[in-house]
Amino acid sequence: MASEGRVREEANKVSTSMTSESQRQQIRDDDAMDPNVGFSNFTTSSRAQLPYGIKLLLIDAENRIKFCVQQYLKNRITNLVLMKESGMNPYPNKFEVSMSISEFIDKFGSLNIGEHIESTEISLAGRIMEKRSSSSKLYFYDLHGNGAKVQVMADARHSNMDEIEFSKFHSGVKRGDIVGISGFPGKSQRGQLSIFPRSLVVLSPCLHMLPSEQPSDKETRYRQRYLDMMVNPGIQQLFKTRAKIISYYRNFLDNLGFIEVETPAMIMTVGGATARPFITYHNELDMNLYMRISPELYLKKLVVGGLDRVYEIGKVFRNEGMDLTHLPEFTMCEFYMAYADYNDLMDLIEKLLSGMVKELTGSYKIKYHGNGFDSEPIEIDFTPPFRRMDMIEELESRANLSIPKDLSCETANRYLLEACERFDVKCPPPHTTSRLLDKLVGHFLEETCINPTFIMNHPEIMSPLAKEHRSRPGLTERFELFVNKAELCNSYTELNDPEVQRQRFADQLKDRESGDDEAMVLDESYCTALEYGLPPTAGLGMGIDRLAMLLTDSPNAKEVILFPAMRPQD
Repeated sequence: MASEGRVREEANKVSTSMTSESQRQQIRDDDAMDPNVGFSNFTTSSRAQLPYGIKLLLIDAENRIKFCVQQYLKNRITNLVLMKESGMNPYPNKFEVSMSISEFIDKFGSLNIGEHIESTEISLAGRIMEKRSSSSKLYFYDLHGNGAKVQVMADARHSNMDEIEFSKFHSGVKRGDIVGISGFPGKSQRGQLSIFPRSLVVLSPCLHMLPSEQPSDKETRYRQRYLDMMVNPGIQQLFKTRAKIISYYRNFLDNLGFIEVETPAMIMTVGGATARPFITYHNELDMNLYMRISPELYLKKLVVGGLDRVYEIGKVFRNEGMDLTHLPEFTMCEFYMAYADYNDLMDLIEKLLSGMVKELTGSYKIKYHGNGFDSEPIEIDFTPPFRRMDMIEELESRANLSIPKDLSCETANRYLLEACERFDVKCPPPHTTSRLLDKLVGHFLEETCINPTFIMNHPEIMSPLAKEHRSRPGLTERFELFVNKAELCNSYTELNDPEVQRQRFADQLKDRESGDDEAMVLDESYCTALEYGLPPTAGLGMGIDRLAMLLTDSPNAKEVILFPAMRPQD
């Protein structure tokens, strides 16, 4: 009953507030109401449990709000038409800005209370996010631009307009409008840094009624990211942090003598990773092409050609499921370093990540809400050196297993399948040895990796492009870095023997024939390149999106993608 009473109270509040008079007021000035008021907490499932009468109240209130929003849009469009018919341009081509809002704050923030510098002419531009009126002769605005905001104190005494023009003009300026302001700096009697306009021009009107706060519906936020960024400055800061991550990564590699390159995104043969590709069609070539799942093979061809240190930051595409840490389109940084091995890259990535975290956050330790913001945050420590874990030795120790040395035999496959069944580790078909082993590692080892941890020395059967271990037959010189139980990067000493590489591809073909459509296919052009000689080389690939999730405390990968892939709207 308490829940029903709360719902009725909310519904009545919204319904009452949207009388015809308040609709007219909203059309005149949109400062009064957020069109989402009263409904952000009512999900589809919770509404289904409400009594019929309460549902009717909610539907009635929503319809009133929809009417108000639609009428607001209609009125703004009508005003635009009238402006154009009178010869006015509501979308000027140019406005000369003398400084940014943040520069304005830095330069004049030290003014004394009540001090004005009327002899200084400043031009600012930005979006109006709040509007308040003291009278028809005095309006206050919050002007936002590039993550900063400043107050606009529009006083008729300082305006180039007469009082009637001033009042008429400012009554038509709405939240969301992009404006240009020419005026002088000063501080109000309350100590608020402000610009005092002599002239204010609308550069681009916002035709829609803005919500007063961040939309609670994630679907709306992701589909209309521009709206999300308008009403929530924290989203802008998140993507600035993402940009800093990429800049740090790029500068780090540049300083080590790496060269940034670009390789094809549409390819004839899928390779470089185990994943299902997207397929497209090239009209001129009359053939199917694949969207790349990794730039690896092209980058190693460049090392063959003499570019000893290369890297690429770009999009890769994997036609797989979506969840909190997986998206079909994501950003990868891959780099390759001649005359290095996987030990060198473990040292390098420790230095890169620990330095990045320290520079961007001020500490080696971060707090991450990996289990959602309703739970306590997890502390993740990037202090080097990172923990190192031998895959097979650690798996055998933790699960009390004795895995056959020859993982290519049927006995090993049966043993691992029985182990999965015994520990209730789910592995959908096909039950290839590499898939079974990967599931067991995920269950027993990855779950322990909260702080950065290298899981290393993978079996050859799991690593078709990695070089065999120099002292441990059947294993490779490979590592994966896990943070908060999720893979952050994958690296190995590169296999550079063309005949062994062909055999590895042939072994992958057997897995593909058994139903594993993510297994690699033979890339003969790559094997031919190896025949010209690939020097001893180590390479690494890292997902930028997962790194951005950690450093912006974002449990959902869609939060760090500007426009994530979404299902079509009904």
